[in-house]
Amino acid sequence: MILITGSNGLLGQKLTDLYLQHPDIPFVATGKGPNRHPVKDGYIYEEADITDHTRMAELVQQYTPGAIIHTAAMTNVDACETQQEECRTLNIDAVENLARLSAKFNFRLIHLSTDFIFNGTHPMYTEDETAEPLSYYGWSKWEGEKRVMEFAKDWAILRTVLVYGVVADMSRSNILLWAYNTLKNGSSAKVVDDQFRTPTLAEDLAMGCYLAQSKNAQGIYNICGPDYMGIHEFVNKVAAHFHFTTHNLQFVKSRDLNQPAMRPPITGLDISKAQKELGYNPHTFTEGLDIVARQAGWK
Repeated sequence: MILITGSNGLLGQKLTDLYLQHPDIPFVATGKGPNRHPVKDGYIYEEADITDHTRMAELVQQYTPGAIIHTAAMTNVDACETQQEECRTLNIDAVENLARLSAKFNFRLIHLSTDFIFNGTHPMYTEDETAEPLSYYGWSKWEGEKRVMEFAKDWAILRTVLVYGVVADMSRSNILLWAYNTLKNGSSAKVVDDQFRTPTLAEDLAMGCYLAQSKNAQGIYNICGPDYMGIHEFVNKVAAHFHFTTHNLQFVKSRDLNQPAMRPPITGLDISKAQKELGYNPHTFTEGLDIVARQAGWK
């Protein structure tokens, strides 16, 4: 039995899609509020707030999962900077609770983390490099990682980057949907030209979670896309792919946006360990655009 937290989010819904393809693996999807996934049969859905430690303990005792894939988190970087107490509750305290439950009830904890734990001085960070977060969000995710390593009995941490994709009922947008709609509508927008990442198709991240679970992966793994590019390149590639003009875009420096939280300028993650040990094989960015376009009806 697998239990998924945050199943109403982008990654959570992709995990539901993936595990529905494996009927031999029973799973429980959990999320805040009603189930957003269009398919309601073939699995169990439970409403659950990960900050409710008693509720999470009850679910663990009720379903005795062999693994929990923990995707739920506060991921709005600027909101984390301005709402630090809420961020801590979601990204640190809830993680520690799951890690302690892992040790008490003997399940594996697969925890999602981020490239934002790094200070962003060079591309393609490996799993063993030193964390030095620039934002409260990055710090909270690094603290969450430390709680997993300290308290969980059996764990894997999957770090990812700039996840994009589409599902039937979106709880929030992501960079690809923003770029597509901005370009399609010819809207004016500022795009940073001094931040570099390895964007990740949500299906690939879900597959990384599945591989980590099915192969009993231990330790830290980078799970992201294979293509390294600037945010401005990302947007330009979307424009070229769908034949949109970029005339209404203004390319600016990060400091010009006056955002509450600092972003690491240069990250991207080296996925060679996941490729070698897990057989992880993500789609190229162009392939990812084609996949999302078919799902969203853009073509």
